[in-house]
Amino acid sequence: MSKKFGLLVVPCLLFAGMSIAGSVYATAQGGTTPPPKVLIIMNEQIKPGQSGPPHQKLEGAFVRAFAEAKWPEHYFGMESMSGKSRALFFASYDSYDAWQKDNDAVGKNATLSAALTAAGQADAAVVEAYEQSAYNYREDQSLNAPVKIEDMRYMELTLFTVKQGHRKDWSDLVKLYQKAYTGKQGVHWATFEKMYGTDSGSRYLVVTPMKSLAEVDQELLDDKSVMGALSGDDLKKFADLQAACLDSVESSMFAISPKMSYAPDAWVKSDPAFWGQK
Repeated sequence: MSKKFGLLVVPCLLFAGMSIAGSVYATAQGGTTPPPKVLIIMNEQIKPGQSGPPHQKLEGAFVRAFAEAKWPEHYFGMESMSGKSRALFFASYDSYDAWQKDNDAVGKNATLSAALTAAGQADAAVVEAYEQSAYNYREDQSLNAPVKIEDMRYMELTLFTVKQGHRKDWSDLVKLYQKAYTGKQGVHWATFEKMYGTDSGSRYLVVTPMKSLAEVDQELLDDKSVMGALSGDDLKKFADLQAACLDSVESSMFAISPKMSYAPDAWVKSDPAFWGQK
């Protein structure tokens, strides 16, 4: 959906008391995973030459700290394959109250807090900048969002900045895409509205989990097929709404990193060769 929205657009730095633990998408009936109501994203910009194994090794200290504490909440990390050198961490909650309670619990656990503080100080050596943001899931702007998240290996993330006063145009644009792609096999995306963080109130994040990058190739073929079937009037509607409401669009690809993830036991058991990597 991220690429689709762009078709017609103009030719773990952690400090004491801060937790990245979260409930990583409770598994629903049929093995699929519904998106979380509240998504917390931690964004670390990594210094040149420090991504990959050097950073993964440092992030392992956080994973061990949570594992030794047998912490009930989980998270997963990923590394950028495009754009600036970054690491993202996804933690999910059923509510903001649940997020607070998790952070409060970490703060009250002296052993865990000390381990996270030490890990954060070490991680600071390779981290250039850090930002934490909170997003709300928008089911009304998503399509076939539940997936079996433990089977996914990549995440296509597209950040849309919507012009002030044009939320209605944005909503209408999303509905057009939902209508155009409904019934298209394999097409899925989850939309999140940014509630807290830089440019909150005007940004929407579209997340497309993928098993392999071959899905990008198929996505491009689907886009060509769907858009080619639209009438001239429909194409004009898409173009007019995008011009009216979109200030900017940026897509990035990330690879999920098991070494930087505190994954649930069920995930490790489902694929120990991947999620069991240390």
